[in-house]
Amino acid sequence: MGSGSHDVIVAGSGAAGLAAACTAAALGRKVLVLEHGDRVGGTTAISGGMVWIPANHKMAPAGLEDSAAAAREYLRATVPGCEDDPRMAAFLARGDEAVRFLEQHTSLKLRPVRRYPDYYPELPGATAGGRVLEPVPFDGRELGADFALLRDPLPEFLLFGGMMVSREDLPVLRRVTRSPRAAWHALKLLRRYAAQRLRAHRGTSLVLGNALAARLLKSARDLGVEIALDASVREVLLREGRAAGVRVAVGGSERELQARDAVILATGGISHHGDLRQAYVPAAAGTLSATVRSGAERGGAHLAAAVGARLSPRAVSIDQALALWVPASTFRRADGSEALFPHTVTDRAKPGLVAVDGQGARFVNEAVSYHEFVRAQLRDPSRRIPAWLVCDSRFLWKYGLGRVRPFALSTRKERESGYLRRAPTLVELATAMGIPAGTFVATIRSFNEGARRGEDPAFGRGADIYQRHLGDADQQPNPCVAPIEAGPFYAVAVRPADLGMAAGIMTDEHARVLRADGAPVPGLYACGNDMHSVMNGAYPGPGITLGPALVFGYLAAKHATLPS
Repeated sequence: MGSGSHDVIVAGSGAAGLAAACTAAALGRKVLVLEHGDRVGGTTAISGGMVWIPANHKMAPAGLEDSAAAAREYLRATVPGCEDDPRMAAFLARGDEAVRFLEQHTSLKLRPVRRYPDYYPELPGATAGGRVLEPVPFDGRELGADFALLRDPLPEFLLFGGMMVSREDLPVLRRVTRSPRAAWHALKLLRRYAAQRLRAHRGTSLVLGNALAARLLKSARDLGVEIALDASVREVLLREGRAAGVRVAVGGSERELQARDAVILATGGISHHGDLRQAYVPAAAGTLSATVRSGAERGGAHLAAAVGARLSPRAVSIDQALALWVPASTFRRADGSEALFPHTVTDRAKPGLVAVDGQGARFVNEAVSYHEFVRAQLRDPSRRIPAWLVCDSRFLWKYGLGRVRPFALSTRKERESGYLRRAPTLVELATAMGIPAGTFVATIRSFNEGARRGEDPAFGRGADIYQRHLGDADQQPNPCVAPIEAGPFYAVAVRPADLGMAAGIMTDEHARVLRADGAPVPGLYACGNDMHSVMNGAYPGPGITLGPALVFGYLAAKHATLPS
């Protein structure tokens, strides 16, 4: 780790930490990033990589309209307390500034997603696309030897053991057996991947969150940021009330490192720290998390609390739970590791699937956002946890279900493990799930009656542009609805998991850590999932974790490097 003195020390190497590190380095500071794990990228590297920045400068050239006023109107309707939060005002006022700075001074490149609606498109101020930015695909070979240091995506989202698939590729690949053009596209992807595997441990055509993490890693290297892996921060050091460095454990020994300007906490939040997490979610939610488990004994919230920082107020109801939810199915990989599959956009909204509770009844519009799906589960957890995603053989072949991929030639392993339930009839499937057959069969029959007409009278599935966006445009008249009638039938159990906690360290609009009395701790900052989410437990659109992560990483570094 070189000398024991730096200008800025950043704990954590996800989007927030690397954005902060790159900003500080671009402003001429000597920066050290401390990462507890053995790879760079954190949860960002396994994420979808969406970045939500309202009224960004990339929208108008793409023919898309937005304004800060429209964004404020939408957020007022979706995010509790946002009108009185100076951090939200800073996010809206300076989000595009952060994007411009990072693109000018680093290898970060983002592009607008023209069609990706906000999650509540019927509310005033919502947009159909463009607020969401995605990383431009990146060639991992540009990282050289550092490619081996980048965290790999989840294996369940890779094809052939290492090929990433972009958002645009998915609908094309679904047509591979019906379209010569789609088959040719798939062949080109395979040829490219085969050539890449001759030189690397996986494909080097990076997309989604892996591309975002890779671009920031390259930027950090180009800007001279020092990165130390397997480095566990044990304590934030104060000198005369100011954060002046950290005590860090590396290679079995501890040492003190000095930070002349600031310590910035971006360790990934409290998802895996049960002693803190339990104050913000109901017990029925369990402890599943889709975030990367760093293994660190003390995360950013522990480190900040030890020097007097204030954490989020305790949640007192299900609707106030401070987590960003996703339904997840759990399984064990071939290597014995426990894993979960986050059911975000690949199956729930597709035509020919329903979710039922423990009594065999539907309880939610399956095409709503993943956050709202879990909120519906938590409103009656004894019946709805677990819930079951149910489909037929046509659906499973075309779309897959959870970790079962489309066009799977065999599901034997998934069935033998108990992950996937299969039965030739609905009655037998109900028995396999352990739910009442009478109610379940009646539920499917009732759903099918409307589905044959492209309707969902019970829940109105496919009624708005967000739901239709996640459906299948080839299915008409409703891209979200089709009958479930081609046996055998299948089911997978889903439970609540978090994509990140919304609870964390209380900060101000500069990302400064606040004490219990509301005064900042000089020299100490928090961003990413370490800070109490600017969305306050709401989930108004895709990328509302990574958008603020980049913005407040940038704002923390900018403020930390101001002349004293």
